[in-house]
Amino acid sequence: MSELTTEHTAPRLAAEALTVGYGDRIIVDGLDLEIPTGVVTTVIGPNGCGKSTLLRSLGRLLKPKSGQVLLDGKAISTLKTKDVARTLGMLPQAPVAPEGLTVADLVARGRHPHQSWIRQWSADDEGEVARALALTGVSELADRPVDQLSGGQRQRAWISMALAQGTDILLLDEPTTYLDLAHSVEVLDLVDRMHEELGRTVVMVLHDLNLAIRYSDRLIVMSEGAVVASGTPSEVISEELLLKVFGLEARVIEDPVSDRPLIVPIGTRHVYGSIGGPVAAADAVGVGSA
Repeated sequence: MSELTTEHTAPRLAAEALTVGYGDRIIVDGLDLEIPTGVVTTVIGPNGCGKSTLLRSLGRLLKPKSGQVLLDGKAISTLKTKDVARTLGMLPQAPVAPEGLTVADLVARGRHPHQSWIRQWSADDEGEVARALALTGVSELADRPVDQLSGGQRQRAWISMALAQGTDILLLDEPTTYLDLAHSVEVLDLVDRMHEELGRTVVMVLHDLNLAIRYSDRLIVMSEGAVVASGTPSEVISEELLLKVFGLEARVIEDPVSDRPLIVPIGTRHVYGSIGGPVAAADAVGVGSA
């Protein structure tokens, strides 16, 4: 995926003066936001800053205390549930399928928003399910219960269901939760392919900053319920921002694979000798030498 360099159409999803919380606790306060259409946007920020709360609000899973979410220029709260579900799909963090539900049955549930008493299950629905299974590489798992799959397989099955829903906009809350690095890359490669080949607008929440940088056209950085930066990864990521927002001392260098920023945390372990044992960082950089 290349950095975003071209103009895109007007945002189809936006928030105006959005305030959201739980009980008396305000998590997101007066937030204004536009989600670029046709690109992959990832929301990053420290734990508890409001990332998932924002995503759940954009997906109409949380009712704002004030302000509104706009979908195609209309307040999402005023739209019919099926109309929203035909346009916007939401995959929550660590979803759980009913015991014994097969992959094929799970993916078929993605077609429910397109059903009605005058439009029952059709060959078109069957085709969309088969297409989603094939695109995510889980066709051979169609008859397997979801609860018997590995973590990476399970995430691909859930994404397949979201694909079968046929929405233009897809919200993914931590799609790599509980996955090791190899399976995380596998899932994000799938999201990337889905965006590139199908033109989906994707909004994700990710904790892994380097994966967010690699797989996103744009980043939204949150801190204490507010957006503190947004733009392409190269525009947003800096050593100063990492220290201010995450409390992380790090170096930002060029990723040799993607030519994007790569975050290298400093921590306490710095330079190691070529044969064994740590070398004092001061000695390694010549501090204190004559």
